[in-house]
Amino acid sequence: MTGSAPAKRTTDAPKISVIIPHYEDLAGLDLCLAALDAQTLPGETFEVIVADNASSCGILAVLDVVGSRASVVIAKEKGAGPARNAGVRAARGDIFAFTDSDCRPAADWLEQGLPALEASDFAGGAMRVETAGDVPTPSEAFELVFAFQNETYVRRKGFSVTANLFVPRRVFDGAGPFSNGLSEDLEWCSRARAKGYTIGYAGSAVVAHPARHSWPEIRRKWQRLTAESFGLARRKASGAPLWLARSYLVLASALPDLARVLMSRRLRGIEARLGAAAILVRLRLFRFFEAHRLFFQNVRTRQPHVTISTSQTS
Repeated sequence: MTGSAPAKRTTDAPKISVIIPHYEDLAGLDLCLAALDAQTLPGETFEVIVADNASSCGILAVLDVVGSRASVVIAKEKGAGPARNAGVRAARGDIFAFTDSDCRPAADWLEQGLPALEASDFAGGAMRVETAGDVPTPSEAFELVFAFQNETYVRRKGFSVTANLFVPRRVFDGAGPFSNGLSEDLEWCSRARAKGYTIGYAGSAVVAHPARHSWPEIRRKWQRLTAESFGLARRKASGAPLWLARSYLVLASALPDLARVLMSRRLRGIEARLGAAAILVRLRLFRFFEAHRLFFQNVRTRQPHVTISTSQTS
């Protein structure tokens, strides 16, 4: 099922297809579409596709928010990966620009992202973390320092978050679709690089993402990421034990990262620094014990897959 096409688009195939997975976030989706409507590229050069993951509000509510700003497809299989794949299947462009419904692309996001594809096969852009107010909560302060370090991900780890990812159709077809139940951004980028495709960094192509406001939001995010990471590690021989051993390094890393918090230029005032430090320690302890819970649960049950959250956000 699709929504009506934007009036400003032509019937010719656009150059770029912007693909947005959506689940239970109508307010965020509205803001994301408004940001895309303000792009500096001519409207006829790109299309926007919203892949709704069977939100409980119903497809009519999604269509009402989207209006003429995008097309809507339904992704019945739960998960951000399958939703993005559904968007790809409906796409007409030669280049896929992936973002998320809770993101706010800068007005020149598409215009700045395209040049990076001249130097590499696919590219990740810059992420900017934003807070709800002038004074960040402890969770927001933590995310200002540590969340969405996409330049580091691209340059040192060889992957980009799917909240800001540019992929030509030929590269996506060559690497294959996103997986489900894993860290789909890391897994897909690793698979693409294994096939010989190169990744680049588009530092001028900026997408803003709201910081998590509270500890429950941080906890849900990292519970999902930890489960996805474990699912990816289990694919390799001896991967699960090595992954568990790494949890001790994660716990120990809290000490040097405390120095990062105290010296960060992204935080102002001692209150924000202490709040971020408290979240840092709490989160590293949570990840350590969650890793052990998943590992020993797997040993007891010997199940082939790990059950994880179906959250669509980054």
